[in-house]
Amino acid sequence: MLQSAAAQLYVPGEELFYRVSYRAKLVPNTEVATVLVRTTETQLDGKTVYNVFGHGKTLPTFRWFFSLDDRYNIWIDTATLRTVRFTSDIHEGEYTFRSRYDYDWPARRIATWWQKRKLPANRKEMELTDVSMDAVSLFFNMRSVDASIFRVGEQHELQMVLEDTIRHLKFRFEGREEKKIRNLGKFRTMKFACQIGTSESYSFTDGSEFFIWLSDDENKIPLCLESPIRVGSVNAYISGYKGLKYPLSSQIR
Repeated sequence: MLQSAAAQLYVPGEELFYRVSYRAKLVPNTEVATVLVRTTETQLDGKTVYNVFGHGKTLPTFRWFFSLDDRYNIWIDTATLRTVRFTSDIHEGEYTFRSRYDYDWPARRIATWWQKRKLPANRKEMELTDVSMDAVSLFFNMRSVDASIFRVGEQHELQMVLEDTIRHLKFRFEGREEKKIRNLGKFRTMKFACQIGTSESYSFTDGSEFFIWLSDDENKIPLCLESPIRVGSVNAYISGYKGLKYPLSSQIR
């Protein structure tokens, strides 16, 4: 295991903006959606917490074809830096999905609730480890790792909490490289190959990997993500940022 969930980087006032494009064999690279990730300080159950809000939505040009409006939230204890609650509210075409996870770290338990469309809701309780996290918390965990520990080709593992299961996420450091980001220029980056297990076991049989490039500086912003899908591939890249804690020294002028 790599590290405790309590080492994550949260900066109130930080905003990250992304554009998402789709590419297939007979389809040129086309921008189809935007993503916003915003960190603030707020109140939850009478306590001061950090809130990370993620919002993905289809660009107006493509809403007639496929409408997407996905919202995610996590709330983080400012003292322990552990996530205490996660919610999702997903609307993709006619499909809707909502979920909520409540973390009980002293008991090492998580209570999950989820509902697809208007079907009856489901609930489950599961055990937690120090590296058990929802997808949004994993996004920030990758940013907080001490880059000096990485060795090219070395593999690490985290655990992703889903509604009724714990998936294992393997990631491998591919090395440092310069990466060109559309409209922002070149950056010094750290490249990672990631793969999510297919069940609660350590099975990684489908062979599909996705790639993440983090800025090679103290912010470790996710600059780009490339992932194969059933038909074609999806690419997300940063288009803007505000309120960073550190200078973006990885950007090559």
